[in-house]
Amino acid sequence: MRRIEDIEIILYPDDQRENELVKKFLTIPGKRLHAYQTEEDLAGVIDAARREGRSSKEVLILKEFKGRFFQLCPGSPNMICCRYLLLNTGFNCLYDCVYCYLNSYLNSFGIVQFTNVFRVLDEISGFYGTCDRDQIYRVGTGEFTDSLMMDEITGIGKAIIEHASEMPNVMMELKTKSDNIDHLLDIDRKGNAVLAWSLNTQRNIDRYEKHSGSLASRISAASRAAAAGYFVAFHFDPVILYPEWAREYGDVIDAMYDAVPSERIVWISMGGFRYGPGFRDAVRVRFPDEDITAAEMLPGRDGKLRYFKPVRRNIYLTLADRIKAHGGRPFVYLCMEAADMWQDVFGKSYRSSTDLELDMSEHLKRHFPLFDR
Repeated sequence: MRRIEDIEIILYPDDQRENELVKKFLTIPGKRLHAYQTEEDLAGVIDAARREGRSSKEVLILKEFKGRFFQLCPGSPNMICCRYLLLNTGFNCLYDCVYCYLNSYLNSFGIVQFTNVFRVLDEISGFYGTCDRDQIYRVGTGEFTDSLMMDEITGIGKAIIEHASEMPNVMMELKTKSDNIDHLLDIDRKGNAVLAWSLNTQRNIDRYEKHSGSLASRISAASRAAAAGYFVAFHFDPVILYPEWAREYGDVIDAMYDAVPSERIVWISMGGFRYGPGFRDAVRVRFPDEDITAAEMLPGRDGKLRYFKPVRRNIYLTLADRIKAHGGRPFVYLCMEAADMWQDVFGKSYRSSTDLELDMSEHLKRHFPLFDR
């Protein structure tokens, strides 16, 4: 698995040498450090790294973020989505996932860590001050980067967990494909924090999630997290098909439940592989031999190419039945599917994404001791 040690070059703003987060990265031994003063200066250093033959994954760019740190997940048009609340902490990650939509950003280079990232704490407080205290809100990082890949350096995870620990109706989720959690296990004020893993079969990890944690390492980390008192969640998204997919995904679910007590698993998501316009051409720039887009697919209601509806329905029913066989009370949900798929798989009639959001909130309040922690 690729780690912070594999970063070769760190680029940082010259006027932020005294920024606490910047100082942490500058003290890592064995790195080439380059200060920059302007965006034009930064672009020149990046061009030099490209000409040198450096991989995007070898270059860490520290810079201030001027956008929104806290926002509602945009979801997908014409689909039922869970209205997840996103924290933006960085852009790009250490791993090479062929299916990642960030591959569409052809001009992107380097892993970006925001130097003013701790502003998210103020934005969480602002949200909490106005939210409905009778509703459970799921808030998390990991939309544009891996939440925990460098967290032992940044300290963002600990800060967010402790900050939200006094907010009884907020469940803070940190999602990862790594096993980098041991620095979080001894936190006293965990609140309703959730450590979560994207899971796939080892076959798909080897083919499509290069340099990420192995399946065994992710499940082992989840076991340690649950033993330390965290809630745990899992995400089967994307499910990628091949002849033995049903058996091997079933084995993953069995291994997951063997390692983690069912009462600690709060939610599990499922989503079939899908991709938007332009993705195929973009991904083949980085992965010219990719075969993931060769599957037979049709455009869905949101314009993304997807497995045929009967195929997706079979995926979800197969996984949901295996999960149900293990007991527990996780809220099992679909990622970016239309209302008729929810009806087919779960017999639920959601008219809107808000219906799903409120149903999940009631489920979590009913089945997990959120207010007693």
